[in-house]
Amino acid sequence: QSFKLLGFLDVKNVPCSRESVLYGSVGSLVVGLGHFLATSRVRRSCDFAVGGFICTMLGYWFYCRYNLAQHRIRQRMLKEGMRNKILFEGSSLDPERRQTGNEGSNS
Repeated sequence: QSFKLLGFLDVKNVPCSRESVLYGSVGSLVVGLGHFLATSRVRRSCDFAVGGFICTMLGYWFYCRYNLAQHRIRQRMLKEGMRNKILFEGSSLDPERRQTGNEGSNS
């Protein structure tokens, strides 16, 4: 069962959204409570809590999405390398065969 935050962000199906909301709520609690303990102003502390939620959530969202993109790029490169290894193994285009062939002719 999916949960939509603000009516459009599907927390279950969008990558990094669940963690972003969880870290944002923890950040909101820390910033709001910290500001309240420092100043004892309730309304201003709530404003800081909302700002802390937004900043923490967006910060972790971009961090997580960047890492996810890097992971997908590495995964695609590895998949392509494995496909090429299988495709060229044993043929004249195999880099390992060329290296061993050159070493044998030099000796």
